[in-house]
Amino acid sequence: MSKSDIKIINGTIITPYRIIKSGELFLRNGKIEAVSETSIDAPDAQIIDANGQYIAPGFVDIHVHGGGGSDFMDDRVEAFLGVAETHVRYGTTAMLPTVLTSTKAEIIRSLERYEKAAADNTRGSRFLGVHIEGPYFSMEQRGAQDPRYIRDPDPAEYFEILNSSSSIRRWSVAPEKKGAIPFGKILRERNILPSIAHSDALYSDVADAFENGYSLVTHLYSAMSGVTRRNAFRYGGVIEAAYLIDELDVEIIADGKHLPAELLRLVYKIKGPDRAALITDAMRAAAMPEGNSILGSLTDGMEVLVEDGVAKLPDRSAFAGSTATADRLIRTMRDLAGIPLLDAVRMMTATPARILGLQGSIGTLVPGKDADVIIFDEDIRIKMTIVQGRIVYDSHGHDAKNTFQEKITI
Repeated sequence: MSKSDIKIINGTIITPYRIIKSGELFLRNGKIEAVSETSIDAPDAQIIDANGQYIAPGFVDIHVHGGGGSDFMDDRVEAFLGVAETHVRYGTTAMLPTVLTSTKAEIIRSLERYEKAAADNTRGSRFLGVHIEGPYFSMEQRGAQDPRYIRDPDPAEYFEILNSSSSIRRWSVAPEKKGAIPFGKILRERNILPSIAHSDALYSDVADAFENGYSLVTHLYSAMSGVTRRNAFRYGGVIEAAYLIDELDVEIIADGKHLPAELLRLVYKIKGPDRAALITDAMRAAAMPEGNSILGSLTDGMEVLVEDGVAKLPDRSAFAGSTATADRLIRTMRDLAGIPLLDAVRMMTATPARILGLQGSIGTLVPGKDADVIIFDEDIRIKMTIVQGRIVYDSHGHDAKNTFQEKITI
């Protein structure tokens, strides 16, 4: 918009711990200036009438592969921008582009494409860095990760990757793999989040990993060990460790397919909304018609089948990624799992922001934080997305290219 001041009025504001009805939000120079239960004096601001709908922090997706027909493994800078522009329409204002298990060269090329895209990303969800998912995984828990490239952590390889880019924010690893513990320490030294994923670890392996820097469990329940027998004795696995270690964060694919309602409720009951983040884990088929699709790059990815609202391996033996958008996660938690809306939103905003160490700038509607704001109705249909104070998406057709208007009613 041609004015930097925005005042959103007549909305139901979701703050960190309460809901303010008929509240007002004032944005200035890309930051949240004020949140109020009464009228804010800003005579020259662009007025947005929320028309009684919800005003919330923008969704923060810390695990997403694609959407709108594009994937972050595609050999095109435009793919990164297309995914960001797709998900911003569904309320995601910030994301961690995620690259899959692949060759060293392809991972490095993906990082290069990310950096070029980040410099030109003005119309979509903002980028927070890159999440590398693999290739240091358990073959037994590989899920849809390409078995051709699964291997043990190799210092010569991962140092080359780490030194190639300053954009890596998170790396998912199976902690029982040879060399995974020292690798986690190296990641922490570089302020990169080590996460436990695609793992056949025992509880003791996870405890060791946690003590050495691994603080997050990637898509809890998906591609990981639970209670198992070894030499007739039972042992807890990654799932049990996630529950028993209170300080260990988890993320869940709350698309209503990967986890049934009872497991969503169990995660919420044990970990709570402050330790469990919602993720889409979306692949290119998100926001696209169902049918055949590709997980990973168009040239070297895996064929998958999208049906019943989820991606599956062609033989239907396992899921192969989600087709969810962030709004669907909130609906699922509220309507299927019976989680209070305030907590469901928290799991998609404040919690993932804190997991990434960004709680000081995003994730809540608090004065001084970045003006990443969304407006949605009772059905969690996104009406407007504002990224750093700019209107990037409006279901009525207003966007950053529009000239200033005295008032917009949603």
